Amino acid sequence: MSERFSDDFKRFFLRGLAAVLPAILTVAILVWLFAQIQRFIGRYMAVAVQWITLQLLSIGTQIPAGWTFPESNWDQIRSTWDKYHLWWIGLVLAFVMIYIFGRFVASILGRSLWRIIEKTFFRLPIVKAIYPYVKQVVDFLLSERKLELQRVVAVEYPRKGVWSLGLVTAPAMRTLHKNLGGDLLTIFIPSSPTPITGYTITVSRDSVIDLPISIDEALRFTVSAGVVMPTNQQRSQDEIEQARQGIYLPPQETESKETSK
Repeated sequence: MSERFSDDFKRFFLRGLAAVLPAILTVAILVWLFAQIQRFIGRYMAVAVQWITLQLLSIGTQIPAGWTFPESNWDQIRSTWDKYHLWWIGLVLAFVMIYIFGRFVASILGRSLWRIIEKTFFRLPIVKAIYPYVKQVVDFLLSERKLELQRVVAVEYPRKGVWSLGLVTAPAMRTLHKNLGGDLLTIFIPSSPTPITGYTITVSRDSVIDLPISIDEALRFTVSAGVVMPTNQQRSQDEIEQARQGIYLPPQETESKETSK
């Protein structure tokens, strides 16, 4: 009885964890992101608002106007800030500032200046070893120019006899097409369980097999390490059990058994 309860508890606990964990991680990532924005931008925007408030209060009062104010004035406005929980003002202004910066970078002048800044990052001794890879990940996740995936194929990779799931991204590079001839494809091979990483290969069109599944189904198959099989590619329970036991029927025999059913 206790063993059965232990098995049931483990099974349903893992099922509940699998259902809850994605939502928890999503909320945790968003909270962390907002906290970093508040930490590196929001609090400085809050100080700027407090300074502007002191400047406005100095008009018609005995508070001396200028670039600096006595510490007592700062303590007074900080206590008011904390009393009425005005921390969110800095966070909102941080989002506004990021939006304005995005508009600026999208302009011709901003784009040119940002290229100069990025070239400087690529030349700095330690920064150049970190910044390019961080930029690639961020561009992949947030860039408006998404990776164009055309269709799903199976390709023999990394060696003959081993088939990998691949995503066709584009034709081959011009030089490869010119020197090798034929119809070549560029294929991205996603890795499990993180399909963001993987390998990019170029193969002939004749060496791939088109799969009648969507990009989303292919990514779910990769993330789950093959556990989440596309509906139209699922095998029967008998075939799955036979595969687990090491029994593999020829395709003709399998089709005849399915037809007889």
